[in-house]
Amino acid sequence: MLPDFLLPERIVREDGAGPEIDLADAKGTVVSLSLGITRIIEQESLDVSVWGSVDKTDWGTKPVASFPQKFYCGTYTLLLDLTQRPEIQYLRVQWKMNRWGRGESKPLFGFYVFARPFGVQLASAIT
Repeated sequence: MLPDFLLPERIVREDGAGPEIDLADAKGTVVSLSLGITRIIEQESLDVSVWGSVDKTDWGTKPVASFPQKFYCGTYTLLLDLTQRPEIQYLRVQWKMNRWGRGESKPLFGFYVFARPFGVQLASAIT
């Protein structure tokens, strides 16, 4: 049920995936996704994608949304239009990290992904 964290804030050092989140009433709507990067070290990149599923088993071969590759702390937003994909009931975040250069070879990121129905964000901006 939205609004909710698709991925609560966490510190990660390797690729992974978050929990499956039920869209409930937000199924078949436009969803605003916010990626917040709160911690990073130099010379690394983060790729975050959002995957959709009907049954929590088949996540398809392509994500329903992807943030552009990130290198810096900040908050980044994109819209996910599910109106053409009303069968999607669950969303899950996946991420891949890369680190290069000198120093520690393992990447380190602190980040979260928050989702809310787009109309809620628009209505609060108007009032």
